[in-house]
Amino acid sequence: MGPYTEGVWKALRFLTTDRLRWIERLGREYGDFGRERIGSRRLVLVNTPEMAQQVLVERAEHFVKSPALRVLSRPLLGEGLLTSDGEMHRQHRRLVAPAFAHQRIMRYAGLMSRHAAAATVDWTDRPREMLADMTRLTLGIVGEALFNADLLAEADELGRSITAAMRYATRQMRSLFPLTANWNTPAAVRTRKAIARLDQTILGLIEKRRASGEDQGDLLSMLLLASEEDGQGPRSLTDLQVRDEAMTLFIAGHETTANATTWALYLLAMHPEIQLRLQCEVDGVLGGRAPEFADLARLPYALQVFKEALRLYPPGYVLGRQVASPVTIGKHALETGEIVLISPYLLHRSPRYFPDSTRFDPDRFTPESEAAIPRFAYLPFGAGRRVCIGNQFALMEGQIILATLATTHTFRALTSKPRESEALFTLRPRGGMPLRVERR
Repeated sequence: MGPYTEGVWKALRFLTTDRLRWIERLGREYGDFGRERIGSRRLVLVNTPEMAQQVLVERAEHFVKSPALRVLSRPLLGEGLLTSDGEMHRQHRRLVAPAFAHQRIMRYAGLMSRHAAAATVDWTDRPREMLADMTRLTLGIVGEALFNADLLAEADELGRSITAAMRYATRQMRSLFPLTANWNTPAAVRTRKAIARLDQTILGLIEKRRASGEDQGDLLSMLLLASEEDGQGPRSLTDLQVRDEAMTLFIAGHETTANATTWALYLLAMHPEIQLRLQCEVDGVLGGRAPEFADLARLPYALQVFKEALRLYPPGYVLGRQVASPVTIGKHALETGEIVLISPYLLHRSPRYFPDSTRFDPDRFTPESEAAIPRFAYLPFGAGRRVCIGNQFALMEGQIILATLATTHTFRALTSKPRESEALFTLRPRGGMPLRVERR
């Protein structure tokens, strides 16, 4: 096979293969490190904890976010934390960080528990679409926690708009000739309509809060009252800057947890003995009531279940960085413009770091076992200066949701056939997640 034929074959595989299957193929073919050219893209797979640490932490100044996030997701996320780089990213992260301080996160526990309990009130003994239920639940939580707003009435419509925008961006990532949503193709027009629907909600919240001038102590108030240095003294954020950060946290704050809790419920349904152990824990601690923040230390197994679900199905299944200046990673010299891929999905399922790696085993995350996991082998929230700012929020939310649902319901799989995943921005169950729900 000549170079041209080989290049065409690789391009066809890239275009026709699901993104996660393509990443799995890279791991099989290249192991710890490999290079592959797809059209004009020069891709580099980095697949060890040591090299991941160098890219994300030790030599992070040599990298910027990948073009997929910087360009293709910009119509949706703007210049928010996920897409910005350099000084803008550092400034805006400082502005957002207080919303996720430990003392503030503790206060979110009650509303998480309340929303989780309310979501199950009308659940009867029948199959339910759990991805839709978890999306609705986490949208309600993030709406109140970050914006002090009730978004439940809009949850289904907002969820569909988010999915439409992410599907378009994901398709363009896999295209040899990616088009932004500014083009006038039918798919791009539908995507702009979906983003406009999301803007209607987010900009509407900003406009109302600006008009009231009220400090409600939530993220939105923090952003509207925040200021940044521009060389001529502090200045307040514009509505567009507030929109970008609010949109980023709104989408990231519900999408990842919705998917992770859905996968966790699926895994519990497929492993009744683990589900029973979780139910015994919550029964012993809660006695049928909803969990509070003070209960979380006595519900370690609920957190272990959630962490193990994040291991097997990490929402952020691949991290992309583009080389901004020449750098050596491991023994490999990387050139400016190359795109480095680090896949938590591959690392999490490597038998080198997780024995019997495809088995669902929450005991991997007892304090003793978790301490033995090699650093940077477990990256559900990334690492380094771009580590997910809401990681503690998400861990507490997952723990509370699982504990609340396990208190009142049992989940049964409708089939023994493993559920397939779909790789969009995050790792979703393909076609949703129907499970039978039974009240205890």
